[in-house]
Amino acid sequence: MVRGLYAANLGMTVQMKRMDVVSNNIANVNTTAFKKDSVATQSFAEELMKRLDDPGTRLYGHAVNVGKFTSGVFVDTVFTNFSSGPMRITENALDLAIDGDGFFVVQVADNRGRVSEKYTRDGTFTLAGDRLLTRDGARVVGADGSPVVIPEGFVSIDNNGAVFADGEYVNTLKLVDFKDKSTLRSARDNMYVTTADSEFIEAKGLVVQGALEGSNVNSALEMVDMITINRAYEANQRAILTIDATLGRAVNDLANKK
Repeated sequence: MVRGLYAANLGMTVQMKRMDVVSNNIANVNTTAFKKDSVATQSFAEELMKRLDDPGTRLYGHAVNVGKFTSGVFVDTVFTNFSSGPMRITENALDLAIDGDGFFVVQVADNRGRVSEKYTRDGTFTLAGDRLLTRDGARVVGADGSPVVIPEGFVSIDNNGAVFADGEYVNTLKLVDFKDKSTLRSARDNMYVTTADSEFIEAKGLVVQGALEGSNVNSALEMVDMITINRAYEANQRAILTIDATLGRAVNDLANKK
């Protein structure tokens, strides 16, 4: 019976984690190019329970198998759904979206001034002087590996990411993709970083100027998930209360028999 308490407690913990993820998804329903997260759960390995020190086992000369049981479930991983979101036309020359697979490459400096590359689908870019930056100040990287610098003039960007200022070629945006996107990890400011298992491949997506990719979060589905999670949490809570009441009654009955 005490095992039931632990199993129900684990169930509540899992539902709390799921609720955190769903709440974050809903909070970012209007965030440009945001990718929703989901929780994958797994049950603990089954164990074989045997009946020991029972007079009935003497008939068999060994412990009798009662059956298998599991201790409940736990959060295995939180994974990101990298499906594309809807495209929204803005007609802003520095708003870019990727139609298909691929990521923009940006350079981010940490507090110690060390620069590292990160990857994003958020093409809300701005110009600070002549440098092309994300709205959070990260430098957009060109195909030559250097930050994109755009001189003053009318900016146009074709589907291959080639950047022109007043018709003069400036640079080409660096686009990358990954063989297995699940190897990426979320970073701050709607960006992603690679892991040791990340493998680069050629990006097949096309750059669309004057548009932004929306979030792939479906608020209606997230609300349905939130209701389901709440009901599962309450079910585990009721199980704990029931077991607690049963244990209390058992203790009181034993005390009365004395």
